[in-house]
Amino acid sequence: MTSIPRDQWYVAAYGAEIGQELFSRTVCGEPILFWRTRGGQVTAVADRCVHRRFPLSQAPSRLVDDQVVCGYHGFTYGTDGKCVSVPGQSRIPRTARLRSYPLVEQDSFVWVFIGDPAKADSSRIPRAPYLDSPGYTTVAGMEPLKARFSLLVDNLLDLSHETYLHGRYIGTPEVAATPITTEVDEEAGIVYVSRHMDDAECPPFYAESTGLQGRISRWQDIEYTPPCLYKLHSRIAPVGSVVRPDGTDPDAFHVEVVYAITPETEHSTHDFWAVARDFALDDEEVSKFLAENNRTVVLQDVEALDVLERVIATEPEGYQELSVNIDTGGLAARRMLQRMAGAGRTHAGTS
Repeated sequence: MTSIPRDQWYVAAYGAEIGQELFSRTVCGEPILFWRTRGGQVTAVADRCVHRRFPLSQAPSRLVDDQVVCGYHGFTYGTDGKCVSVPGQSRIPRTARLRSYPLVEQDSFVWVFIGDPAKADSSRIPRAPYLDSPGYTTVAGMEPLKARFSLLVDNLLDLSHETYLHGRYIGTPEVAATPITTEVDEEAGIVYVSRHMDDAECPPFYAESTGLQGRISRWQDIEYTPPCLYKLHSRIAPVGSVVRPDGTDPDAFHVEVVYAITPETEHSTHDFWAVARDFALDDEEVSKFLAENNRTVVLQDVEALDVLERVIATEPEGYQELSVNIDTGGLAARRMLQRMAGAGRTHAGTS
């Protein structure tokens, strides 16, 4: 029984990853082939030739004039997945067509729809416009996770772990000690978790990038849209600084941390991460520092979650974990994901 919600949009890649060459990534257990046409459009089709299942991303398969030629027997496909040439015969079988995936390139991400294409409403894709906004500078990456995607959701919705797992980089004692507030917008399908620290130690991650020293006011406002997109709105400011009545916040530094949480399989995940800032926009040293340090933090999470996946695989059936106040956001997200996965199974069973 799958735990992966279907009939959903997922991030498959950064737009910058896909050029005019064959690129493959598995999303929700489905190998997908991408390439960018000479006109700049991205194509997403099944990465399996209909003839003998040879992966079209595998050499000697190649692109010729925006069409992919299978490196095993030469079947050739257009950008819509339709076979346009079969070696040795002029008649092309009616069923010679690759599955084509609905695709949207938006906010630096390439989104694909997994499930019934008739349900691919692009207005449902959550936005993160600062990732390619001229008012922000962004660093980004992706790390493979040998653990189910729900473990990463749990991790990101409970940031108290920063105090212990990331203490030398992003965590301080106040993160774990400060209570959270949790709100769930069932209609919009969003979980909000907030932690506002009015007087906190400034961790190296922010001290080095902003130049602030000593105590700070630090806000962590999480906005998670299941199943794929997590946004952490971070405000870092001198103690006592407040947002002005008109909404401006000139004394603060703002960092938008984005994770696209994309299942590769039932037990592996693509962990896309991005950090956008509204300060020091042209400072390459700040960009380098944030990229290196955030990747280190991500890899610490990866190591911990890979361990958890192995533990879960060996624990006895019916094992019960303990949840406390800091888990309210994660538990709300679990309920949403379970409903989404259940709806997908119902659809699959009746189609």
